[in-house]
Amino acid sequence: MKITIIHGQSHKGSTYHIARILAEKVGGEIIEFFLPRDFSEICLGCTSCFMKGEENCPHYEKLLPISKAMFEADLLIFASPVYVYHATGAMKSFLDHYGYMWMVHRPRGEMFTKQAVCISTAAGGGTKSTNKDMADSLFFWGVPKIYNIGVNVQAINWNSISEKIKKTIEHKTDVIAKKIKSRNGKITPGIKTGAFFFMMSLMQKNGWNEADKNYWHEMGWTNGKKPWKNN
Repeated sequence: MKITIIHGQSHKGSTYHIARILAEKVGGEIIEFFLPRDFSEICLGCTSCFMKGEENCPHYEKLLPISKAMFEADLLIFASPVYVYHATGAMKSFLDHYGYMWMVHRPRGEMFTKQAVCISTAAGGGTKSTNKDMADSLFFWGVPKIYNIGVNVQAINWNSISEKIKKTIEHKTDVIAKKIKSRNGKITPGIKTGAFFFMMSLMQKNGWNEADKNYWHEMGWTNGKKPWKNN
């Protein structure tokens, strides 16, 4: 199994360790990227990706290694510590660059058969809203199976976490790793993702954005084809 981890920070803290523990339990080829070390650009809001194509983004070339790893992965792991009840600014800036890939625009077909995990940690609260920041993009990219791990570690670094909480982390990662392995290669969208995709296919038949409309027509998705089926 190919696993791509996107870390929303450049240091190796509690969130990093949980992501690594999970990835190693799942097993396979692991590729990691650290933000902002591996990508630090802020979206300029130029709309080039929406109107002209993602290759026209000023940061397209810098993103290519990460994009390639995500597209080829079977499992995506997005990990971010809680910053003021949300994902880190580096993670948000990264996700902003993939707005063009939401189903309302030009989703990638391979996303509809992947699994993903959102991981967040906090000394106190905020893990739910932080995971949602990342899960929103994953869902609208078309990823059909998204797991969440949120841990209130009650500490400021990995070594300070109590053994009791570390046992909880071991249990949570055991459970999710088992599910991921059992479902690998068998993932297809559920009712929610399928319904949203269908609505977008109707909208794109006469869409207002030429780049989006042409893409959906070229993929055959406005004529009944689906990216998760061999039509």
